[in-house]
Amino acid sequence: MSATLTEVAQTAARTKNTYLAARYQRLARRRSRKQAIIALAHAILKIMYHMLREGTDYQDLGGTYYEQRDKRHILLRRVKRLERLGYRVTLQAA
Repeated sequence: MSATLTEVAQTAARTKNTYLAARYQRLARRRSRKQAIIALAHAILKIMYHMLREGTDYQDLGGTYYEQRDKRHILLRRVKRLERLGYRVTLQAA
């Protein structure tokens, strides 16, 4: 069962523009790829559990989920990076 789940996680990690692929990318940056696959398999197992318990269909959050959720944090991190490179940054809303 766990071998099947890790194969599913590997396949989900290779998909384009999905929540699970974005989650794998975030995990793989901080951990090894193998640990990221195991963590993704665990996330898939939790998703399946909630789907079965609540009787709902899977609703993918999209590949940009984390970017939308952390928009302000991403913006501040990029501003700080530019300032470290010697630029002065002024932000204006579009």
